[in-house]
Amino acid sequence: MLQPSLATTSVAPQLLALAPHIHRQGQLDVRIARSDEEIAAAQALRYRIFYDEMGAQPSLAMQAARRDIDDYDHVCDHLLVIDHGLDGRPEVVGTYRLLRQQVAERHRGFYSAGEYDLSPLLASAGGQLLELGRSCVAPEHRNSTTISLLWRGIATYLAQHRISHMFGCASLHGTDPAQHAAELSYLVHHHLAPPALRARALDHAPMDLLPAGSYDVKAAQRALPPLVKGYLRVGAMVGDGAFVDRQFNTVDVFVLMPVGGITRRYLDRFATANDAV
Repeated sequence: MLQPSLATTSVAPQLLALAPHIHRQGQLDVRIARSDEEIAAAQALRYRIFYDEMGAQPSLAMQAARRDIDDYDHVCDHLLVIDHGLDGRPEVVGTYRLLRQQVAERHRGFYSAGEYDLSPLLASAGGQLLELGRSCVAPEHRNSTTISLLWRGIATYLAQHRISHMFGCASLHGTDPAQHAAELSYLVHHHLAPPALRARALDHAPMDLLPAGSYDVKAAQRALPPLVKGYLRVGAMVGDGAFVDRQFNTVDVFVLMPVGGITRRYLDRFATANDAV
């Protein structure tokens, strides 16, 4: 285990050389973490984004280590974008945490079950579920290249594990749902999941804060976080109610994406595009 003082987003080049990447573009590649050092680097990036940048509240242990750590890290797969750079010091610059249903069932269930009642989804979805979480990208890499590599990695993972639906909690900054009244209302009015697949917030904060037709739909769409916009482009639906996560300083929305509803063209764009090595 890394000592707290050694928390860093860097990974030893010789360690990365021991395992293949999934895709590569220029000096960036995307891969599944195969070592504790890679996971620790992802945790260090998560801390910088969630706690330093976004104002989440760390535990004393996390604050000392400067890493975002919880009990799910040791059972999840960690998707990483690595910047190999020009200085010989590769760094983790983007990450997603992936939890397959068959893995969740062998351990403590899904992380999202702490915020949402997943029983309708678990009973009705059919096929393997995949939970997406802890998504973040370093500020200097928030561009189409990094995001497309993350999605190419996800698309390959979906095919490898025969996933039928993927889901997770997408976040809006701050803990006051009223500040996102138009966005939340738009999501529930236009993208609500059918009852058979509709997760419901345990500590229910209503999303339909404004009547349909009383707000500017285009403005509400523009105000959504980029990650949510990306999910909607691949056919995402939302659950019933928002969840206020005070530790992470967010208003969370449950997002469900049927893999079969993602167009073949979109998957092909990210899963089979030629790598630029």
